[in-house]
Amino acid sequence: MFPIRDHNPSSRTPFVTYALIAINVLIFIGYSDMFDNPRRLYAFFDAWALFPDRVSRGEDLHGLFSTMFLHGGWMHLRGNMLFLWIFGDNLEDEMGHLGYLFFYLASGLAAALAHVIAAPWSDVPTVGASGAIAGVMGGYLLLFPRARVDILFFIVFFIRIFTVPAWIVLAAWFGFQIIGGAGADATGGGVAYWAHAGGFVAGFVLTLPLWLRRGATRYWQRQHGRPPHPEVQYHYSSSRIPTVRRKR
Repeated sequence: MFPIRDHNPSSRTPFVTYALIAINVLIFIGYSDMFDNPRRLYAFFDAWALFPDRVSRGEDLHGLFSTMFLHGGWMHLRGNMLFLWIFGDNLEDEMGHLGYLFFYLASGLAAALAHVIAAPWSDVPTVGASGAIAGVMGGYLLLFPRARVDILFFIVFFIRIFTVPAWIVLAAWFGFQIIGGAGADATGGGVAYWAHAGGFVAGFVLTLPLWLRRGATRYWQRQHGRPPHPEVQYHYSSSRIPTVRRKR
């Protein structure tokens, strides 16, 4: 179950969201050639990634921020930027450009701290914008729980696109992080599930003041749980690829 787009493009240009995507892509391109040289790559991550054990000792605190602009591969980068592109623009619409930028960075910091708390003595380098983007998803859930999101659903050869309310996608994603975190390696290796969960909760909490100013549940009723501008109507057409029937 993978979200591919929502039905609510922003009413104004989301400059900060675009800038964050561009910065992440450009930084990744800047060191992508190091993946062919593990020694150089580790030296780079050693300088800029998040190391929970170092932060626990009060060292290399810059890693709490720099980690959210680094990625471990092209698929890692593409997945994160897709989620940011889907959910970031509407939040920037509501928060304003500077408010949204502060929100994004604060969510990323909270996610990094959650990872440090979960594995304080891990010496495994941690990279990724996932925690900050999880904060965006938490804020989106609070403001637009019924926004329509298209998901790509596949099981082996069964592939379909379904449209579902945002709360189903986001609540399921958050649940997976909790389940994954409960069974995660105590050394802090693998997926940083608690960073994702921490960023999500931080984003939800940081969005509460805005939600309350908008009228809280009255805002949901007024907007039907969706962004306050018209939806885009997508029309699906059948494939033009001809069907080849088996010969008997």
